[in-house]
Amino acid sequence: MTYYFLISLLFLVLSSYGLLSCCNAFASQSSYIKTRSNHFLSASTSSNGEEGAEISSLLRPSYEIEPIPLRIGHGFDIHKMVPLSEAGQPVVIGGVTIDHVDQKWIDKDGKYAENPGDIYETQLGVLAHSDGDVIYHSLVDAIFGALTLPDIGQVFQDTDPRWKGCDSSKFMEHAYDVMKYYGYQIGNVDVTLILERPKVASFKPGMKANIVKLLHTTEGRVNIKARTHEKVDSVGELRSLSCHVVVTLEKVTNDKDDDKKDGGEKKEKFGF
Repeated sequence: MTYYFLISLLFLVLSSYGLLSCCNAFASQSSYIKTRSNHFLSASTSSNGEEGAEISSLLRPSYEIEPIPLRIGHGFDIHKMVPLSEAGQPVVIGGVTIDHVDQKWIDKDGKYAENPGDIYETQLGVLAHSDGDVIYHSLVDAIFGALTLPDIGQVFQDTDPRWKGCDSSKFMEHAYDVMKYYGYQIGNVDVTLILERPKVASFKPGMKANIVKLLHTTEGRVNIKARTHEKVDSVGELRSLSCHVVVTLEKVTNDKDDDKKDGGEKKEKFGF
């Protein structure tokens, strides 16, 4: 009887230990997942992982970013447009999904149409590692450029699985935080979107509203222009879309002006 009791007790202890180990392993994995997804774009998380430290060091150059009153930056981006079935994601510009009827896309390689160069009518999507938002990507690059920081491709590499399918508003939020960290605010934003089709005039107000919100600025400081490429090259053939952005950044002179631009919200300084 004692023998069976000891065997049962040993089995109970081992089972409990196994269950505890599983729980600890699950908790550890959950913590790891949470750490990776917890706004990993923010360099303030650099102490939580190597990737964060890498991003942080890229945005903290060894030279001084001098506090001059006005800075100017330019950003450019271009992405392929392909049939939606191939892209796997829609056309997203300025945070707005561009709903459209089937477009007359030039099938340069003859992948879908009967012959190379034939027109293939299809819904379009953007081929990109993230969501391929050309306005947001150009804007982030323009802000980084104005601050003499590395380009968006270095900070958010297209080989990094963390940014696969990422909503580019996260890149914008990060660029805003970095801008604030260095003591700047938006002076003005001038966007030139270039695409042949689909037409985006009705979507521009939504794009502008998104930019105003993400950069904590006002409508009178953001402009969006759109034009075609006169049916020239890949943009004119609906096989790509591109964007140019110019921004000016103003040095924040006092807390009162800063609060006014932020709609009266009190903001914490961005920490690395």
